[in-house]
Amino acid sequence: MAARGAVARAHRAVAECLYAGAWAVDATVGNGHDTLFLAQMVGEGGRVDGVDTQTPALSAARARLAEAGVLDRVRLHQGGHERLPYLLPGQAAGRVQAVMFNLGFLPGGEKTLITRPETTLAALDASIALLAPEGRLSVVAYPGHPGGAEECAAVMEWAEGGSGKELHILARDAPEESDRGVPRMVALERIPF
Repeated sequence: MAARGAVARAHRAVAECLYAGAWAVDATVGNGHDTLFLAQMVGEGGRVDGVDTQTPALSAARARLAEAGVLDRVRLHQGGHERLPYLLPGQAAGRVQAVMFNLGFLPGGEKTLITRPETTLAALDASIALLAPEGRLSVVAYPGHPGGAEECAAVMEWAEGGSGKELHILARDAPEESDRGVPRMVALERIPF
């Protein structure tokens, strides 16, 4: 199934920096749609690490990846995205071409289990160290659910700051999208060392 809207824009933003053999991270696996996209982009010689706190999410993702025949290039980790530096191997630092975040709650799951600004901002900060020069980071935030508007605003503020000027914004949806509760995407690129 092809992605649409903000998720499709996130896919296009990171696709430009991915290649066969690349390393990518899905920081919020959910049902595995973005994980599958990344696994297809990096090919047989590539690697994708996926992180999620929920067992049902990881089970659904594992089944989706196996059905698509790409599970062998994916490592799934159970834990919060703020724990990326502890869940991924140390050699990931500075070698990951793309990190994707798709925030909110697990579609089809418990809607009160949501990503939260404090852990998401910690995860975004941690992702910077993972990115290779000109590696890309994308975030899709959902202001339309309880707690989502606050998280979306925090992410956009974080992006505007360029997180210490190590990143620059490649693309972002207009702020008016948040006012209408529409999912909002921002994509950033790591400035070469």
